Amino acid sequence: MIWRIVAWSALGGLAALAAIGGTWLLLLPGAPARGAAPAISSEESEATLAALKPPKRRRPLIAIIGINDKSETTDYLMPYGILARADVADVVTLATRPGPVTLYPALKVQPHATIAAFDADHPDGADYVIVPAMTPEDAAALRWIRSQAGKGATVIAVCVGAMVVANTGLLDGKRATTHWYSVRDLKKHSAIRYAADRRLVVHRGVATTTGITASMPMALTLIEAIAGRARAEAVARDIGLAAWDARHRSDAFQFTRPFALTAIANTLALWGREQLGIALTPGIDEVSLALIADAWSRTYRSRALTFAATDQA
Repeated sequence: MIWRIVAWSALGGLAALAAIGGTWLLLLPGAPARGAAPAISSEESEATLAALKPPKRRRPLIAIIGINDKSETTDYLMPYGILARADVADVVTLATRPGPVTLYPALKVQPHATIAAFDADHPDGADYVIVPAMTPEDAAALRWIRSQAGKGATVIAVCVGAMVVANTGLLDGKRATTHWYSVRDLKKHSAIRYAADRRLVVHRGVATTTGITASMPMALTLIEAIAGRARAEAVARDIGLAAWDARHRSDAFQFTRPFALTAIANTLALWGREQLGIALTPGIDEVSLALIADAWSRTYRSRALTFAATDQA
């Protein structure tokens, strides 16, 4: 008798969960909004470039900070790959502690230095500090970002890196954007003014961007501000980007029913798991590596792993 009660209770619970899940799926939008993004005026574009001019050095110093236990793969690697390729600034990758940076959802990299070593070598600070998505409450990272801003650095938050910068207080009273999934969290900071329909926003010494690949137009805009349009166009051609600016349609990015169904189906497809190998070779392009590893590790059924001929890769 007891086992029947337990079985019926379990079935009832599963039925209730299925009903709740089905209702949630039905309430999700069927497809994102379509249509062209609003145009960006030439005055706004010129103001953005002016706000990103090097604040200190003729050849700027750009520091990309990450925390050792989890920083976003493309946010950390793509700005480095694009800016280093442009050769218009000195670009260094940093970590809050000694040792490698474990990236999410894939890869582990050895940074150039720790924030402590960087401060010892550059007591006057960086010209630009790029902040990827990472744990937004990391005390060491927050202190260092604030200190760099105090030394005159322009702070650039990529994707959900905006939430990190928000926790420093540097976005208070300013316009900002972030990844569509974190807009609600950004709006919880009442002192921050969310800017819709902009892929990147620069306001009083702080820049923010929308989602993951927005680091590409942000990096190209920074190259243009430092070295001019022609240099930015050359780098854009090299990485296969036909155009870049702040155009963006915010309502085209949202959690939809097809997205949810794909994620659920891939998660439940236990028989179809894949591991995809990426060969590390000398001079490998960080931008391509980051995009491939990130994309193939977010399908809910595959994971990208790297391999190399030596342990020095």
